[in-house]
Amino acid sequence: MSWKIDVDAGKCIGSGMCAGLAPQWFVLDGEHAVATTAEADPAEVLLDAADSCPATAITITDGGLEIGPRP
Repeated sequence: MSWKIDVDAGKCIGSGMCAGLAPQWFVLDGEHAVATTAEADPAEVLLDAADSCPATAITITDGGLEIGPRP
């Protein structure tokens, strides 16, 4: 099963933490980060990127259940 990746542009402050940790899945596009794909195979680094986002703008879901950022 794939994980869904969502970056909330309204929350994103463009820190670049996600792009630095997981450049395969995140890039900076102007002042905000964007996901390079809407879905990805499960990877711990995606959860790390969501956890490291200072604006909590990244959400990772698995089958509709939010799994990142971790509490």
